[in-house]
Amino acid sequence: MPQYVLKRIFEMIPILFIVSVLIFFFTHLIPGDPARLVAGKDATAEEVTIIRSELGLDKPIWDQYITYMGNLFQGDLGTSLKTRLPVMDMFADRFMPSIYLTLSSMVWALILGLLIGTLSAVFKNKWPDYLGMVTAVSGISLPGFWLGLLLIQVFSVQLGWFPTGGIDSWKSYVLPSLTLGAGIMSMLARFTRSSLLETLKADFIRTGRAKGLKESIVIPKHALRNSLIPVVTIAGLQFGFLLGGSVVVETVFSFPGMGRLLIDSISFRDYPVIQAELLLFSLEFILVNLLVDILYSFLNPKIRQVS
Repeated sequence: MPQYVLKRIFEMIPILFIVSVLIFFFTHLIPGDPARLVAGKDATAEEVTIIRSELGLDKPIWDQYITYMGNLFQGDLGTSLKTRLPVMDMFADRFMPSIYLTLSSMVWALILGLLIGTLSAVFKNKWPDYLGMVTAVSGISLPGFWLGLLLIQVFSVQLGWFPTGGIDSWKSYVLPSLTLGAGIMSMLARFTRSSLLETLKADFIRTGRAKGLKESIVIPKHALRNSLIPVVTIAGLQFGFLLGGSVVVETVFSFPGMGRLLIDSISFRDYPVIQAELLLFSLEFILVNLLVDILYSFLNPKIRQVS
């Protein structure tokens, strides 16, 4: 098992290198001149040229990339072109709120998704199944920005239960979390139902029932556990997407997280911040996939023996 983990970690190195190259060059393809934005609308061409030189944007693109990677290996994510603050300091204030938002969204989506999917499979073609699948389809179909605005209108404006935006207390996480996790919950519910229905047809389930095992033991201990591998795959992938996919939700709720920072940075062509965020999101996604693979080995002993 440790050898398998080390192997996967070493496999991450070339992936991260390729990702860093793509991120760097695609970032520099964003239309607009950061030097012009830094200098201001009234700046002369000479002033813009001086600022471009100070920022190192006048160098060949490969030289800029080498400098960027050299600083990155030293733990320097660069300096924001807009605020002139170290990118690491900007992340310090926004990283944890985004992590808390992502975790809270994933926790409730995972619990409710597994519950709805299990009930739908157990009560197939009965009212719990119909109700659960209607809920799942609704969660997938509703656009995130529209759901967020609807929740603000109902629970913030009309009822006054939660704030409309910002971070004041734990209540500030409720509506963004519900908005962000709705689609994930729906997807997990559908995958859990489908996987569990297939497992319930297996021979070992029929054998367990024939031996007189109660449904309260057959479903959670035998059927659900063997159905979790495809569900864990989807959950892991979706969690990776959530880490970098909260841009719309954070914008709707004026949430001071990493997603909102990314939007602001793209508007200003703030290359160092954009590159650092995208690289961080990529690293998080790769690490989540690694954790999912490790979790496989605990769910399925055969995988542990192979690895």
